[in-house]
Amino acid sequence: GVPKTIDNDVGGTDVTFGFDTALNIATEAIDRLHTTAEAHHRVMVLELMGRDAGFITLHAGLAGGADVILIPEIDFRFDRICEKITERADAGRHFSIIAAAEGAHPLGEQQVFARAGDEITAARLGGICQVVGNRIAEETGMETRVTVLGHLQRGGSPSAFDRWLATRYGAAAVRLAAEGKHGQMVSLRSTSMADVSLAEALAVPKRVDLAGDAVLTARGLGICLGD
Repeated sequence: GVPKTIDNDVGGTDVTFGFDTALNIATEAIDRLHTTAEAHHRVMVLELMGRDAGFITLHAGLAGGADVILIPEIDFRFDRICEKITERADAGRHFSIIAAAEGAHPLGEQQVFARAGDEITAARLGGICQVVGNRIAEETGMETRVTVLGHLQRGGSPSAFDRWLATRYGAAAVRLAAEGKHGQMVSLRSTSMADVSLAEALAVPKRVDLAGDAVLTARGLGICLGD
């Protein structure tokens, strides 16, 4: 097997292919929103994919210079978000960028669903950015706009890194098959190819490490994570 998902939430590997492409698209969206946010003194809330894992949102938020990053792994508080936005306005920065994963949710509340599930169709997440945007407008009085990037994150030409990574994964998977190693998944550990059992890879879905470098970097830069 090969680890393929834009969410980067497969265990047993440092990175899945598809993640870097989605990350680039999300980062470009944040870059573009900066222009209109600053020009019109608006709070821009961007909803990104990530049901249970916030890798896209966290990394794109860091790369794009978001002021608030909301991920499923950290229950957020509206007062913390509004404090950050007000703090920026008081300092003369009358605009803010919020990157929110679709699976992010307020402290003590459930995830927001655009469609309830039934015996035929699965529930579909969506709408957290509208909830956040409405609350910010009510609490701060600032003009707020919401953007849902949606399936743009999942299509188009893959990034150079994803092409390179998928090629390496494919070659490694062929080698495993030729050696008769079944029930295995190829993975990237640091810069080297490795393989792990599918059982190990699927046992525990990967989540953002709240004590890891990315979260510590965000906090060190003064980015609000909502907690």
